[in-house]
Amino acid sequence: MNVITLNKTFLDAFGVLPKQAFFAPGRINLIGEHTDYNGGHVFPCAITYGTYAVARQREDQLIRLYSKNFPNKGVIEFNLNELDYDQQHSWANYPKGMLRYIIEAGFVIPTGFDCAIEGNIPNGAGLSSSASIELLTGVLVNGLYQLEIPRLELIKIGKRVENEFIGVNSGIMDQFAVGMGKKDAGILLDCQTLKYEYAPIQLENHKIIIMNTNKRRELADSKYNERRSECEEALKQLQQKLPIEALGQLSEKEFDENQQLITNETVRKRAKHAVYENVRTIKALDELKAGNLTAFGQLMNQSHISLRDDYEVTGVELDSLVEAAWNHPGVLGARMTGAGFGGCAIAIVENEEVDHFIANVGSAYKETIGYAADFYVASIGDGAKEIELEEVK
Repeated sequence: MNVITLNKTFLDAFGVLPKQAFFAPGRINLIGEHTDYNGGHVFPCAITYGTYAVARQREDQLIRLYSKNFPNKGVIEFNLNELDYDQQHSWANYPKGMLRYIIEAGFVIPTGFDCAIEGNIPNGAGLSSSASIELLTGVLVNGLYQLEIPRLELIKIGKRVENEFIGVNSGIMDQFAVGMGKKDAGILLDCQTLKYEYAPIQLENHKIIIMNTNKRRELADSKYNERRSECEEALKQLQQKLPIEALGQLSEKEFDENQQLITNETVRKRAKHAVYENVRTIKALDELKAGNLTAFGQLMNQSHISLRDDYEVTGVELDSLVEAAWNHPGVLGARMTGAGFGGCAIAIVENEEVDHFIANVGSAYKETIGYAADFYVASIGDGAKEIELEEVK
């Protein structure tokens, strides 16, 4: 996939050639799952899969959008002064929400534009294609109109689109990783304060493999809300004695000494995951800084076990993939990534084992589950940005 074919798509759709090109990545979370809404740390990175756009300013107030990923939707049109959510506009509600809140934040978008986009993030895989489109729209209007919107503001606007315009009760990690990603680095982000730190991830002898279960995450939203309320319940009970605002403020020792305050065993397990996973995520930064990939891989494994046994968000598909990965030589670590109940897992695999890994883990998965998983070799890339119009990826 490249921008040159997208230029032709733009010409076919709008009858002229585009003037500027943009890219926003997807993301994976290396460790730190279901910690964001518990006031903890996450450790995402941007990947080189993502969403491309080519665009051109118009002289009127019309916005015209076309996606190669949804060709049956055709060109979706709306006016700059009609930026309400519209179910008929499907995927285009993400850019529309961004435009609405950018204007509400006081930035002037003087004219409409034509835009063609194409993404190579697998649909429904939980690699954050929605945050990719949100930040893509942000850098696009920044580039077309020289608005100079600060990056953190675009990230917060993207989260607002997700929460208020689309109606998904998610944290800030996805937009942050897509907006602030950096080649060959993970981001340790404190979700309470938005303090962050880059950590070098030197993978000369290893690759990150994304393993897509191809199970759509139908359960994810209802179970996600259920887990959130269980953690809120645990926090309330711990607050009877402890002066804390979030589970992420506890050390493992503090949790162990006070866990009896949580009366329900299931709720106690949920809280244990939130606390222990947060500690693992902070340890992960130290291990990477020390160049200790093996210890980092072990933390990934522990993370999956906790998500499986204490948080119970994995399911047979993710467990089958991850356990097959653990049994393969040359694997430093593997875990689910994202909300769970389907979606993707990731593994860090030695370069010379990659082909065998994909064949063997793929065959073990198909034998257990009855259908195939998809595998992607990912690199850690930069965040959302303008790119050369002729740039081929």
